[in-house]
Amino acid sequence: MSGDRRAPARELAWIERVDRALTRHWLALFNVGFALLLALPIAAPILMAAGVAAPARWIYLIYTPACHQLPERSYFLFGERPVYTVQELEARGMPAGLSLLQRRRFRGNEITGYKLAICQRDVAIYGSILLAGMIYGLLRRRGPPRGLPLKAYLLFLIPIGLDGITQLIGLRQSNWWLRTITGALFGIASVWLIYPRIDAAITSTRSAGSSG
Repeated sequence: MSGDRRAPARELAWIERVDRALTRHWLALFNVGFALLLALPIAAPILMAAGVAAPARWIYLIYTPACHQLPERSYFLFGERPVYTVQELEARGMPAGLSLLQRRRFRGNEITGYKLAICQRDVAIYGSILLAGMIYGLLRRRGPPRGLPLKAYLLFLIPIGLDGITQLIGLRQSNWWLRTITGALFGIASVWLIYPRIDAAITSTRSAGSSG
């Protein structure tokens, strides 16, 4: 019977230790997570160029639900240029007249190089979240920075919304630097909206627990 009583106590102590570790190191976990989210798509063209195509294909496949992977909106490595239009890709070996779905499957060749497994905007979003998270960690040593007000955050959504929607409905064509800038603004603003609120929630929970 005593052993039966000790088992739930050990489980509760283990859960409490995990909870303390998560609340203490959540920022490091977030930063590592976004570093991996960014590193894997970059690894895909490196593997393709090295002739290790099988794991690269798996990376492209894994990221397919999260990104359209259109080559004309993606960065390329190991080719003539880092960015291409559809016409430039067709002049360098991509079959002409491909549908949107078929273009998604074009990963590159020896002339164009090989595309990252996420688009230019997603590179900017993941990269800016990682960079902003690291900066947040440095500033946080003197106390959690103030969070971005929700109304201000909504203003940061306007550039990425306008750029994406106007391109989607065919009013205009975006370009690599607009996708990069709007994605970076969105990523930085998201960090400054969410991360200070996580810190505040953890602090509030700890205060409530100690007072209880």
